[in-house]
Amino acid sequence: MALDRLSSVDRRHFLKTAASGAALAAAAPGMLLGDETKPAADAQSPESLVKVLFDSMNEKQKKEICLPWEHTDSRGLLRARVENNWHITKPSINSNYFTSDQKHLIRQIFEGIVAEDWVERFDRQLKDDAGGFGNDQNIAIFGAPGEDKFELVMTGRHMTMRCDGNSTPHVAFGGPIFYGHAAKGFNEKPDHPGNVFWQQAVAANNVYKMLDGKQQEQALVKTAPFEEDVKFQGPEGKFLGIEVADLASDQKEGVQKVLQTLIAPYRQSDRDEVVACLDKNGGLDECRLAFFREGDIGDDQVWDIWRLEGPSFVWHYRGSPHVHVWVNVADTSQVATNSA
Repeated sequence: MALDRLSSVDRRHFLKTAASGAALAAAAPGMLLGDETKPAADAQSPESLVKVLFDSMNEKQKKEICLPWEHTDSRGLLRARVENNWHITKPSINSNYFTSDQKHLIRQIFEGIVAEDWVERFDRQLKDDAGGFGNDQNIAIFGAPGEDKFELVMTGRHMTMRCDGNSTPHVAFGGPIFYGHAAKGFNEKPDHPGNVFWQQAVAANNVYKMLDGKQQEQALVKTAPFEEDVKFQGPEGKFLGIEVADLASDQKEGVQKVLQTLIAPYRQSDRDEVVACLDKNGGLDECRLAFFREGDIGDDQVWDIWRLEGPSFVWHYRGSPHVHVWVNVADTSQVATNSA
């Protein structure tokens, strides 16, 4: 049966099977898939598949797609860059530049770094924004997979996504990431119909509703900072909004639910890394939550733009005119950020 006729469940099974075979073949080229010996337990991890992908590339591909760990160009340290719409390298994933097996591996890496129940939602976003997975996305590999430091970065419209196997020091997700969605056109309606990320704003606005009048005055700010400004301010930063530490216990639980909603689209190891980075800097109590009057679609006081920020934690949600979300999380504020 053709791959494009498979159901999403069958397709994921097919890709996992194909990737497992590739990983096994790479580990022992003479081994048959029917042999009793099985691949290692982590053979299907996204990081192991990055190594398989790297090893499958010809010299031309490695020269154009694989870059040194500290590679810089006119855009700065490229490995650490984040934008809302950019192409880190030229070849699109679905182009003839990559072999069929390589495309399957890239798809499996992508599915491995997001939560299983979010794969179809990311696919919906990619269909709305870029015509589907792989049509307008690119990849680059920094460092040498299998050695101390390496990272695959996937970019495109409304996407900066990373797979680093925790080899990038101090940061969650391997560095700053970006996600977004324009579900029903560039200018979305107040309730953002069809937007896969709008539930995150709903969770944040539920916290706003829990605040009393004085607290809402503290939390609500007239003008939002530039959305791409996600550099860390450190412990002495001037953060906007209301201090989470000053909230009542039920309100703090609401903010905790917001955090869980924000990290839900990603695999467990990345979710754990975000929490560990946050905890090292005092947890949510060291953060502030701010809502912004500007960009209130429909003037309904359901705030489309909001920001959760601490010394080395920035999650900026811009829901007007459509959703852009900029994320930067580390265990120290000394990490440099390269944003557009």
